[in-house]
Amino acid sequence: MMNNKAPVAKVAAEVPPRTKPSNYPEPFASRMAQREKRALADFFGLKNFGVNLTRIAPGGESALMHTHSKRDELIYILEGEAVLATPSGETPLSVGMCAGFPAGGTANHVLNRSDRDLVTLEIGDRAEGDEGSYPQDDTHAVMGADGKWRFTRKDGLP
Repeated sequence: MMNNKAPVAKVAAEVPPRTKPSNYPEPFASRMAQREKRALADFFGLKNFGVNLTRIAPGGESALMHTHSKRDELIYILEGEAVLATPSGETPLSVGMCAGFPAGGTANHVLNRSDRDLVTLEIGDRAEGDEGSYPQDDTHAVMGADGKWRFTRKDGLP
């Protein structure tokens, strides 16, 4: 019989939040101060895909507007109201709505312009060799072999 030390079930809101709120370098990291992520898939030891329970306070955002070169993403609204921003415009999202972004697809991020917390599930695969492109900001990210993001300016400088 297999002895797996990972928990089988847990109240998602009781999974400890990430200790480092953002992987972005400054000045971008401080823009993420109003979000809290609980890495649910990591908590259970899942390797093929990630799931984050993300709480975004009023005025906060999910991430910089971005797209992934190899990873698909899906967001699902659990509580509150969101604005999904893409280069072509904005779409209001309410509880029960979701949005999906295939690798190399439309750049996106979620904004909380309401006066109460927004809670989402963020789901994505963990394809190796991913790169992040940020059309509104002078940054570019490459996922290293160690699983950590490496950020540079768009011209390749640190």
